[in-house]
Amino acid sequence: MASAQSAPSPKFDEFEPHPSLTNDDLRPTTSVQRTFAWWEMASLWIGLVVGVPTYYLAGSLVDLGMAWWQGIATVVAANIILLVPLVLTGHPGTRYGISFPVLARSSFGIRGAHIPTLLRALVGCGWYGIETWIGGEAIFLLLPKFIKDSTLSQFLPWLGTSSLEFACFIVFWLAQLTIVWKGMDGIRELEKYSAPILIVLTSCLLVWAYVNAGGFAYMLSLSSRLSSSQFWSLFFPSLTANISFWATLALNIPDFTRYAKSQTDQIIGQAGLPIFMGAFTFVGLAVTCSTKVIFGRVISNPIQLLGQIGGFTTTILAIFGISLATVTTNIAANVVAPANALVNLSPSKFTFRRGALLTALLGIAFQPWRLLRSSESFVYTWLVGYSALLGPIGGIILADYYLIRRTNLSIKELYSLSPYGAYYYSGGYNLAAMVALVVGILPVIPGFLQKVGLLSSIPESFVVIYNNAWFFSFFSAGFLYWFLSCFTRNQHKSLPVDTLLPSAN
Repeated sequence: MASAQSAPSPKFDEFEPHPSLTNDDLRPTTSVQRTFAWWEMASLWIGLVVGVPTYYLAGSLVDLGMAWWQGIATVVAANIILLVPLVLTGHPGTRYGISFPVLARSSFGIRGAHIPTLLRALVGCGWYGIETWIGGEAIFLLLPKFIKDSTLSQFLPWLGTSSLEFACFIVFWLAQLTIVWKGMDGIRELEKYSAPILIVLTSCLLVWAYVNAGGFAYMLSLSSRLSSSQFWSLFFPSLTANISFWATLALNIPDFTRYAKSQTDQIIGQAGLPIFMGAFTFVGLAVTCSTKVIFGRVISNPIQLLGQIGGFTTTILAIFGISLATVTTNIAANVVAPANALVNLSPSKFTFRRGALLTALLGIAFQPWRLLRSSESFVYTWLVGYSALLGPIGGIILADYYLIRRTNLSIKELYSLSPYGAYYYSGGYNLAAMVALVVGILPVIPGFLQKVGLLSSIPESFVVIYNNAWFFSFFSAGFLYWFLSCFTRNQHKSLPVDTLLPSAN
């Protein structure tokens, strides 16, 4: 591990990076750009965690038969495990000031890096559209009744939704775009100032539930309905699903840690993730259980709950709170990675702003209202399952950086198209990484296809593999990459000493 201080690469301009591999958004960050302190990294994660999807996590496990504390413990355990690759993958971002697409060049090759970055971008675009639609729905559901009963709410077959719902979607879409247009500085400011507001609003919701339900006795009475064997058969798929929830961020976390002031800041800032996830899922579970006592029925959707509470002040706070929670999650989780992937694909044509704009436009093109209404369970199963399929990429990148490179990278070579470059491999592609990626993904596919209903039955072994997809693909691909690289290390043994490498690290 590097020391706490992480100096940027001060001599980047002393060589000529290939123009097709760099622009202002892909260059290593300078000391001036290193503005993320530990509490700003923590604020980033608070903004990511507080959102509608996270609200459901523990409650869904309780619905499946777990005790309330088992559901929360499963969520916390998953995030403790995920914290390891998050911190490890964040290390090169802070040490060298490089983004995820540039880091991927080391293991996948100068051109091969497009494969993992575009795979990550695709799932980000899918989530972006859906999260934006959820934000628009929050605005729609909390509108005054006379507006929702107007002709504007009539369903339009050619559009697939009503003009009013589509207008709410576009309003939310535009609101996000104004923040994204300010770049990483705008995102940092958003997350920093949103975190305390979201904490206060979440606390208010929890206090409301406690007072009106007369405590949390109902939730605390929810014991497990599972036998020991049933619990463990549910626990491991649930653990994988919760790891998959942030598996995408575990890949592109260098996009954020490259702005951290030091390794200490990025590590401490991320260390609170299991606590944040545990606390917010507790709020979601406690409030949902309280609705059974308060209203006589369970209201699991926080948007519907806030609408049920009613009142002008509550409505205004609800629109503000849910919109803020969705924006902070959606921008950080689903805009940065696709935007950087597009910049890496063509630095001469794309900047971060242009990449973010295209991501936002793709969010509209996906027509998330049609996807969600046709088969909501399919979309969420597909996206969460797809996140699990990204495990091999993380395993390969970490194996390369820690086991093969021993944390030593050549900044000069990461921006070079020379056929003799350290990361050029075979035509710009590292075949060892490609083989490991395919081998890591293939065994997971049968279980994935069964999960989405395309296969009726598969051997039990494939079910077990899919239920533990992230673990299986992460470690199998990482190990295979390390094994194959042991036979192709000659070109790396003569890796030139990089004068750009910070001596303090």
